[in-house]
Amino acid sequence: MDPLLDRFISESRLMVDEALDRYIPSPEIEPRVLHEAMRYSLFAGGKRVRPILAMAAADMIGADKFCVIPLAAALECIHTYSLIHDDLPPMDDDDLRRGKLTSHKVFGESTAILAGDALLTVAFEILSGFETSRIIPSHTIVEVIRDVAVACGSRGLIAGQIMDMIYEGEAADDSIIEKIMLNKTGALIRASVTNGARLAGANRKEIDILFQFGEKLGKIFQIKDDLLDLEGDATKLGKAVRKDDKRGKATYPSVHGPDRSKKLVMSLLAEANKMIEPFGKKAQILILLAEYVSQRVN
Repeated sequence: MDPLLDRFISESRLMVDEALDRYIPSPEIEPRVLHEAMRYSLFAGGKRVRPILAMAAADMIGADKFCVIPLAAALECIHTYSLIHDDLPPMDDDDLRRGKLTSHKVFGESTAILAGDALLTVAFEILSGFETSRIIPSHTIVEVIRDVAVACGSRGLIAGQIMDMIYEGEAADDSIIEKIMLNKTGALIRASVTNGARLAGANRKEIDILFQFGEKLGKIFQIKDDLLDLEGDATKLGKAVRKDDKRGKATYPSVHGPDRSKKLVMSLLAEANKMIEPFGKKAQILILLAEYVSQRVN
């Protein structure tokens, strides 16, 4: 990994983890099992990609990463909630996540559902109680809250998830796969970069550019995820592989094969990098992050 990116990721991840530790109630606080379950999944070794993207976007616009810490923490809470629910028996029925037993395997299905619900709820508690509200206009905070809500709702993440379920075992064309990618993974990634920039004071044109960059990056992330399920190492991934193929999931690799999928990833990466050329050298971290996402092995 590039040393500059390695340092940025390490520093950002530490800041996010410290914030999450402050925001999420201790397992000593009742109901103990709920708070323990929330923390179990939050601190299970996630890469913090979405929070780091938000911080990188803010950094590119010229703001201190501190100004987006609440957003970064909220994004990770939302992402983790989605994983807990995704792993449940009625959904993907996974036993392992990041090399550890999934939440419902440790705490039971009912507690896992409630832990996911609580993480989604606390995300908006964090956003509405923005620590940096002294320096960020209230109308900007409201815009961020609304945009994040749309990104994780029935027109975003949940839309992608239900389409993923509906077309399981069905013949899906490229338009369906595109919608799944843009929503299931892309919506929260788009919201990460656009709202990180919005909190940093980006103008409309800059936010529009980052919206398009986020769409490209979301597709890269999802195709790479699908490729890793198809060809990845279960030990490195920390979860079972070839699940999508067995369940007949509608993915780009399942329709077009690994080789064409890898070519599309490289094409999307080139398009994403070109998209943020107007930001010049200030976009270096985002460019490196896009490359990191395209080359990841877990």
